[in-house]
Amino acid sequence: MNIQIYGKNKCFDTKKAERYFKERGVKFQRIDVAKYGMSAGELQSVKRAVGSLNALIDEKAQAAPLIRYLAYESDREEKLLENPNAFKTPIVRNGRQATVGYCPEVWKTWE
Repeated sequence: MNIQIYGKNKCFDTKKAERYFKERGVKFQRIDVAKYGMSAGELQSVKRAVGSLNALIDEKAQAAPLIRYLAYESDREEKLLENPNAFKTPIVRNGRQATVGYCPEVWKTWE
């Protein structure tokens, strides 16, 4: 497994995801999405894995209403990349597979 966890420092679910993999002895790479963001290519890969861009938007984020109501998906993607605090976390990737939020039932199938 090649696990990447995109999270925010104060996100409880991110901490739970990290603990899940630590307890199972699975190494992972943690990326502070609020600080480093995500590349456009990574966004496309995660979006394909989770099914939609809307699944990646944190409704509590200040920029969420602006992003959600843009007319074109390409504009929403661009605005989300400009506002990495608007990502819903944790985003956990394993190659081409990805989840948003705390999803141990899915991660179990990756082992």
